[in-house]
Amino acid sequence: MPKIQPLFSGSSGNAILVEGRGSALLVDAGVSGKRIVTALEENRKAPSMIDGILITHEHIDHIQSAGILSRRYHIPIYANAATWEAMLPTVGEIAPSLCRTLEPGEEIVFGDIAVSAFPIPHDAASPVGYNFFTENKKLTVATDIGKMSDKIFMRLSGSEQILLESNYDIVMLKKGSYPYPLKQRILSDRGHLSNKEAAAVCARLASLGTKHIILGHLSKENNTPSLAYDICRLHIENCGLRVGEDIRLSVAPRA
Repeated sequence: MPKIQPLFSGSSGNAILVEGRGSALLVDAGVSGKRIVTALEENRKAPSMIDGILITHEHIDHIQSAGILSRRYHIPIYANAATWEAMLPTVGEIAPSLCRTLEPGEEIVFGDIAVSAFPIPHDAASPVGYNFFTENKKLTVATDIGKMSDKIFMRLSGSEQILLESNYDIVMLKKGSYPYPLKQRILSDRGHLSNKEAAAVCARLASLGTKHIILGHLSKENNTPSLAYDICRLHIENCGLRVGEDIRLSVAPRA
């Protein structure tokens, strides 16, 4: 059964496994290579079974071990041209045969999984989310979204399963220890989605038929899994749906 399996998703690091019937992809590699390999093996996947590493953007919590994994296990890395340019100093030298481009709006096929990227607003060179199509199902990974738009929502809608950012609680962020400029960046249209913003999107998705929502990219300092879950659950139930019966709701493990 096709599925999104978050290995790690949070402000400290991100690595998301996407599986089809015969193919497997890694979205981002933002923790150590050793931790990712261990997590893959716990999910019965050897690194050699990964068909590609798809990069959402160049921030370190998304690319920390991408170069290491690519060189060690000969896994191709996919990113758009602007992201490649921005992340090259961090990922290091990659064999030309393993450097692949995937621009927003393009589609590429990995065995039984077709993948397309779509632009999202974030303070990076050319950040993207990813849609996956396999066995007549649509899966989506979308984090680091400063502001939801109708165009982005259209890329999310129709997903059987989705991992969506629910980064921060606004009260925790405003009262927390982050310096003011960082708080403003997170709150900006090129920052992150709050719990309430994510919950509103999740309720709409649930009403349109999404069966499993995974809340991801939670801030360690400005959020808790129970808070993100409860706010989202209330929004969904206010639409007349039952979490656990009509829709499955879960929170991705943080790094």
